[in-house]
Amino acid sequence: MIWDTLSDIPAAQLTAFIAGGLVLNVAPGQDVFFASACGIQGGPRAGALAGIGVGMGVLVHVGLATVGLGAVVAAHPGALLAIKYAGAAYLLWLAWKSWTAGPVDPAARGSVRPWNVIRRGLVSNVLNPKPVLFLLAFLPQFTNPAWGPVWQQILGLGLIFALTGTIVTVGYGVVAGLAGHVIGRNLGILNRIAAVMFAGLALRLVAK
Repeated sequence: MIWDTLSDIPAAQLTAFIAGGLVLNVAPGQDVFFASACGIQGGPRAGALAGIGVGMGVLVHVGLATVGLGAVVAAHPGALLAIKYAGAAYLLWLAWKSWTAGPVDPAARGSVRPWNVIRRGLVSNVLNPKPVLFLLAFLPQFTNPAWGPVWQQILGLGLIFALTGTIVTVGYGVVAGLAGHVIGRNLGILNRIAAVMFAGLALRLVAK
């Protein structure tokens, strides 16, 4: 069903959507910085897992955009602020845990529990209200009732956006993890760098 609908979208339109999505994904934002912080702290594997968790969070936002709940959230500023501050509080909690974690044993980097890292990425993304609002503004520009049910187009395009975004974010996390190996000998500096990045993300979230 969904893929049949996507096949009805003109190739030029679909290519423009994918290219636009990649440009937006490559530009460093909260998801990229989160995965990078996890990579610096826990190694390439942790960075990749954080990227996967973020991608799962994007899927949640795609689902919300598809059923229109994002419009409801946008219409109620109180709910939007509550979600925003909950996300900032979560990031500050991660910053505190990283800052107080103590020195990093380079040999232990990468020995992480997969689901813990994925869950952190998922929660971080879900508690950021901006993605669903962005998707509500971005996706409809590439839909047309003549190409099939609009909700199927939004869902299909959203899945493509989530996939390309996950690949990009995983890439950032892995690269940050590899860079972290280089400075892994400097005792607890990795945790301190990650803590500063998490705190910066929290401030960035509430400042906008």
